[in-house]
Amino acid sequence: MNRWVVLAAIYAAVGLTFGGLATYLRGDPFTHPEPWLNLGSTAAHLYSALLGLTIGLMAVAATFTLVRKTTWARTLHSELRPLAAGLPPIGILALAVFSSLGEELLFRSVLQTSTNIWIQALVFGLAHQLPGKARFTWALWATIMGVLFGALFQATGSLLGPLVAHATINAMNLRFLQNHQTNQGPTRTMGGILGQRT
Repeated sequence: MNRWVVLAAIYAAVGLTFGGLATYLRGDPFTHPEPWLNLGSTAAHLYSALLGLTIGLMAVAATFTLVRKTTWARTLHSELRPLAAGLPPIGILALAVFSSLGEELLFRSVLQTSTNIWIQALVFGLAHQLPGKARFTWALWATIMGVLFGALFQATGSLLGPLVAHATINAMNLRFLQNHQTNQGPTRTMGGILGQRT
């Protein structure tokens, strides 16, 4: 079986597990129990989705620019590039959607509503680790995105925006990893389920 199918299935299972946990704890896993803004349900989801798409596209644009202009971003790009090797378009879509769903339900829906924005963002950042020089760069970037996703969730009360932002970033950056070779020299092989040389 294709390892990307397995990985997407794992993320889907994670999403179902934490979605079920959030439902058990507080009813609706896709809404925040104490949003900052007093929006109706429809408006909350609409504003959240539009802001999420905006945040996602801005983060992707920042990524593209930083990879072209900074050494640290090129190093990170080279170290992450094996993740996207050989992934077909449907695999990119599945991985982007299911990984976003699983992570948003875990970090924002369960962890943030149980603690706060800052703790969930820190744990989200620490969860984004990889061997190599760029590990702390990626963790810091993920922490910043965790704060933005968490603030969007808390402000609107809807998880739809963080889901849209996260999936947009994952899908477009996976495609960018495939199509853009930096001048960092040969990329290394990653072990385990993601092990493949580019």
